Amino acid sequence: MGAVAGALLAYAVATGNRDGFLRRTVMSAAGVIAQFGGVALVFAFIATLGTTGVVYLFLVAHGIDIYKDGVWLYDLKGLTFIYLYFQIPLMVLVFIPALDGIRPQWREATESLGGNTWHYWRYVAGPLLLPSFLGCTLLLFANAFSAYATAAVLLTQGGVLVTLQIQAFLTSETGSSAPGVAKALALAMIVVVLVVMSLYTMLQRRTSQWLR
Repeated sequence: MGAVAGALLAYAVATGNRDGFLRRTVMSAAGVIAQFGGVALVFAFIATLGTTGVVYLFLVAHGIDIYKDGVWLYDLKGLTFIYLYFQIPLMVLVFIPALDGIRPQWREATESLGGNTWHYWRYVAGPLLLPSFLGCTLLLFANAFSAYATAAVLLTQGGVLVTLQIQAFLTSETGSSAPGVAKALALAMIVVVLVVMSLYTMLQRRTSQWLR
C-alpha cells in the first residue's frame, strides 16, 4: 500500500516543475515525515485519532464516527495506518530518482513511431521503472519488517510482528520466556533482511544505467 501510494505521489511530483514550489515542499515534507516514528509518532496519532483525540472528537461532533464498528487504532489495522504515514514519504524519496531518469524524448519517440500512451507505458516507461519500483518496495518491506518501537508502544496485546514475538520470548512475565527461540527468530530476521537487501541492490543496479 505504501509503495503504490508513494509511487503515485512521486509521479505527480516528478511530472511538475523540478524547481517549482510544490516539488520543494513535498520533498522537504517527505524527508521530515519519513524520519518521524517511534513513541512520538504513536503519541501524535493517539492525541489526534484516539477515542479522546482532537480529530476524532471533531468528527464525532459532525456525525462521523470512525470507530462505530470498534476501535481499530490499537490493532493491526491501526498499525498499518500509522506505518503508511512514514512509508509513503519514504517511497517518494527513493522512487523519484527513477522517475527523473525517464526522459521526455522517449515518449516523443514512441509517438513518432505511432504509439500511444498505453504503448509508452507498456513497452518503454513500464519496463524501465518496474525494477526500481520492486526494489523500492523491498526497501519499504525491510523498513517495516524490522520496525519495533512504534508497534511496541501501540500494541499491548499479541505479537503480530516478529520483533514483538522476540520481545515476548525475552521478557515474558508468565514464566514462558525462551531466549533460544528469541535468538532463532532474530537470526531468521537477519537472513530475511539480507535476502531482501541483496535483491534490492540487484534491482537498483539494473536501473542505475538509466539514471546517469
